[in-house]
Amino acid sequence: MADKIKFVIALLLLVAGVAGFYLLGEYATIYRVLSVLAGVVACALVGWSTTPGRRFADFAREAVTETKKVVWPTKKETVQTTGAVFAFVVVMALFLFIVDKGLEWLFYGVILGWKS
Repeated sequence: MADKIKFVIALLLLVAGVAGFYLLGEYATIYRVLSVLAGVVACALVGWSTTPGRRFADFAREAVTETKKVVWPTKKETVQTTGAVFAFVVVMALFLFIVDKGLEWLFYGVILGWKS
């Protein structure tokens, strides 16, 4: 129940920040933007104090750890893979063009006799 109350408070803080943007219409834009940022930061702080918020923070930390374990391809490997994909796309486009024109000739030229 406490988590639900914290979520409601977090949403109210976010709404207050956005409302502050509109209520401070006659002030400088920096104050209006700071109002929204303050609402977002307050919302995040209250949200992270909940059980789902802590689980999300743990998940995000683990995701960053796993991302650091990834072996990223070198520039040469990236260029080679991109070239292979581009070549495949060109070959597939030619194949589909040939099949399309072949079926067009078969149906319109041979079967229906519309092309003379």
